Amino acid sequence: MALNRTPLARVRGLGSAKAGAEHFWRQRLTAVSNLVLVSFLIWLLVTLVGADYATVKRTLAQPHYAIPLLLLLLSASVHMRLGMQTIIEDYVHSEGRKVALLMLNSFFAMLVGLTGAFAVLKLAFGAP
Repeated sequence: MALNRTPLARVRGLGSAKAGAEHFWRQRLTAVSNLVLVSFLIWLLVTLVGADYATVKRTLAQPHYAIPLLLLLLSASVHMRLGMQTIIEDYVHSEGRKVALLMLNSFFAMLVGLTGAFAVLKLAFGAP
């Protein structure tokens, strides 16, 4: 009920977690973008079935193929981090363990995203 909230909380429109609505909408936004971008990835994979390495490399060197793949990596990594963050916050009750797992979750998501981006960029810009 709005009567129990502080004036500052009413102005900011934040709940008790301080960022619950923002987290919720980021999760939904990345889910929708993942639907679109994974559809693109599936189409691209079907198109490239049976292609040799040179053809795949030439295809990924074109910005209209490489950029959506990089966007997918970014969106999927953020979505994965947000989803795991929710699970950790809901089911890990020890504060020290929770902080450690949240940090590891963020590092893992960054590692996955950067590794995938490196692979796409290497193919796009001149892997031998």
